[in-house]
Amino acid sequence: MPEIVMPRLSDTMEDGVVSAWLKQVGDQITCGEIVAEIETDKALMELEAYDDGVLEKILAEPGVRVAIGEPIAIVGDGTTSPADSGAAAVTRSNVVPSAADSPDLAAGPQRVSHGDTASVSPRVVVKSSPLARKIARELQVDMDAVVGTGPGGRVTKRDVEAAHNAAAPTGIETPERDASPVAVQPVPASGEFEEVALTNIQRVSAIRLTESKQQAPHFYLTSAIDVTELFAFRARINATLEAAGESKVSVNDLLVKAVAAALRKDPSVNVSFAGDKLLRHKGIHIGVAVATPVGLLVPVIRDADRKSVSEIATESRDKATRARDRKLRAEDMSGGTFTISNLGMFGIEQFTAVINSPESAILAVGAAADELRLDNDEVVARKILRVTMSADHRAIDGAVAAQFLATLKEFVENPLRIVT
Repeated sequence: MPEIVMPRLSDTMEDGVVSAWLKQVGDQITCGEIVAEIETDKALMELEAYDDGVLEKILAEPGVRVAIGEPIAIVGDGTTSPADSGAAAVTRSNVVPSAADSPDLAAGPQRVSHGDTASVSPRVVVKSSPLARKIARELQVDMDAVVGTGPGGRVTKRDVEAAHNAAAPTGIETPERDASPVAVQPVPASGEFEEVALTNIQRVSAIRLTESKQQAPHFYLTSAIDVTELFAFRARINATLEAAGESKVSVNDLLVKAVAAALRKDPSVNVSFAGDKLLRHKGIHIGVAVATPVGLLVPVIRDADRKSVSEIATESRDKATRARDRKLRAEDMSGGTFTISNLGMFGIEQFTAVINSPESAILAVGAAADELRLDNDEVVARKILRVTMSADHRAIDGAVAAQFLATLKEFVENPLRIVT
């Protein structure tokens, strides 16, 4: 009997949440028809049926996180009753809640959250994958002390690793450690707070950004760039585009093009760290961070160095809109080699950003402000924009990052060079 399983809908996806079923038990479905919406680590995506038949049983109800490859529904010929369909349903009642799905922390067994796992006592039966058991033996993790986040409470490799990171192996004494921001925070007294469940995107972002900060030794360089000529250049471009009935370009669109041009001239920053080697990417694919109601998404402008500013503007606007509407596809957010995060529209003058792994650098862009400068012994007002580059020191040396920022500054302060 064909099963509908949780598919891999993005290159970094490990599990997904059934956001909504668009078909109900007893409905006829055809191959290629959209049957459900799946929330991944990046976006809300549509799930297509791969078989014709009748939806005989739904195994994962909305809101439940399911590992890739696990069954979420059963398709048949309509002659089998739901009770005889075989697989057990995956519901909130028989899945150990994650940190995002946790009930009131003041009630019931006390749980210590770590990433998307939780420790809870007592346990009766531990279901686990062979890989999880192998990792547990290697790390000396007591499986009875690990609560799984997989379907039916199954312990996964990630659960074991999280448990290992959260506490020392059984029987090994370690010195007391000072409390830190990543430790479990005190829970306010009942009635003083409201629990807001994390979306899947927020949950995975929290895990990956924490991993990036812990694994990649960040260092930061800030450059003050005179964008007076860039603003004037943009005004001339937009006047031409408006006369032709075309959409205008933003300062961020010009910065995307400038970064792409700088990476083309100096590809030593367009790299990823890979253990004992560096991956120097041939394509220049710029991620643009977009804030959405469900979390931060980073759609990618592929081959940005080969596109005109107008093409970048059109694509950026389209992908930002689809990001906020949760309509981005996996390919829209995959393969980035460098990311830009711009908070200038909120009046933020300068900030640092966390690297979007496996990339090795991210550029944080602040707001342009009028500042006084000396020009041939004359004090003049100029628009100054501060950008801060966060770089992974394993892949990029300080001098390399400084040279890249100098190249970027040269392009931005001479904007004709961006488009030539």
